[in-house]
Amino acid sequence: MITGRVVLLCVAGAVVSALLPWHARSAQLWLLALALVSIADWLLAGAAGKVTFRRRGATHTRLGESAVVTLVATNTGRRTVRARVRDAWVPSAGASPYVHHVVLKAGATARLDTTLTPTRRGDRPAVAVTVRSTGPLGLAYRQTRRRRNRRLTPAWTMRTLPPFASRRFLPEKLSRLRRLDGSLAVRARGQGTEFDALREYVPGDDARSIDWRATARRSEVVVRTWRPERDRRLVLVVDTGRTSAARVGDMPRLDAAMDACLLLAAVAAKAGDRVELFAADVALRTSVRGKGHGSVVASIGEALAPVEPRLVESDFDLVVSEVLVRARKRCLVVLFTAIEPAPLAEGLLPVLSRLTDRHTVVLAAVGDPAAAAMEGQRGTSEAIYQAAAAARGDAERRRIVTAMRSRGVEVVDAPADVFASTVTDTYLAMKAAGRL
Repeated sequence: MITGRVVLLCVAGAVVSALLPWHARSAQLWLLALALVSIADWLLAGAAGKVTFRRRGATHTRLGESAVVTLVATNTGRRTVRARVRDAWVPSAGASPYVHHVVLKAGATARLDTTLTPTRRGDRPAVAVTVRSTGPLGLAYRQTRRRRNRRLTPAWTMRTLPPFASRRFLPEKLSRLRRLDGSLAVRARGQGTEFDALREYVPGDDARSIDWRATARRSEVVVRTWRPERDRRLVLVVDTGRTSAARVGDMPRLDAAMDACLLLAAVAAKAGDRVELFAADVALRTSVRGKGHGSVVASIGEALAPVEPRLVESDFDLVVSEVLVRARKRCLVVLFTAIEPAPLAEGLLPVLSRLTDRHTVVLAAVGDPAAAAMEGQRGTSEAIYQAAAAARGDAERRRIVTAMRSRGVEVVDAPADVFASTVTDTYLAMKAAGRL
């Protein structure tokens, strides 16, 4: 195939032939010579199909961050290949640069680095590698065909994990956990506590905590101290139904739930508790169970990365049944969903008692600041109607929240920017109170 350079030269020859008829013979000879040179340049071009590729580099990144994937090109032919290599990815992978220019002598190898900055979560695959080999004069080129492109393209997928923006809260939460678990011992025994150590009695200690046997063996009065019990169990449930697709602020409700799951799992794992997770709507979408404390956050991020909202009404009977199958003993269940009156009243409330009878339940929902702002609008008839609709929606939400709390459910309703922090604070407060 010819390049744009040849086209321009041919057009110049045609224009000369048209404007200067007495030079028509010269123009024809010029075009003939150009055609012969172009054919020779095409014949001298290295074979594009002789270039082979393999990949190496990153396989994971977080949304909003960049990663580099290297395409290693090797010329297995006998001629030098002057190539334009297009390493094509899906558009949401954010691949750059679009085209690589490389000169490969026979047997030579070159590294072509592509920087990926994905704009969506999930798996972003490589599509095709196209090689265009030009001749020494740049007048003609050879290019791999579409079927050949698929054979040349090494399989590679970049998994884009949730961004974990709430990581900024982690130092403060871990500091609270250390104060709770270490330096501040619980003076009285209660549910969710275990024996920690013996220490000398000081004025103000509860007399019921005195260990009389240990006191008899020593010359001083000693008391028992307790700490929040370790190795408790958390089951995180992410609702991926239609309500999770709504945008709250600048992110979908599902992404805010994922961010809160990561922060809560990181703190709970540090506290020595076991964390499991599953996402469901009318079917189970992903699951994490049986992971060690050190790998649970990475496993949750990996599992949630490809999950997307489904435009279906969630089956809460399926959700409750899945929790009861997974958790035989009492545990903390954190359900990430939306406080929508109709789905909760018709779907969750009828089966909620099956869950609260055996487990401690927290319902976590992202509050919508736009709805609160609508309630204060006045001035036009449209604004008044919007304010009335927002007030009615808020009243229905309060009614469903009251019904949940009357059944023993802890409800967390917070804006998206502090949602993850508020959910984790609720867990720490329940742990300090011995309610897990």
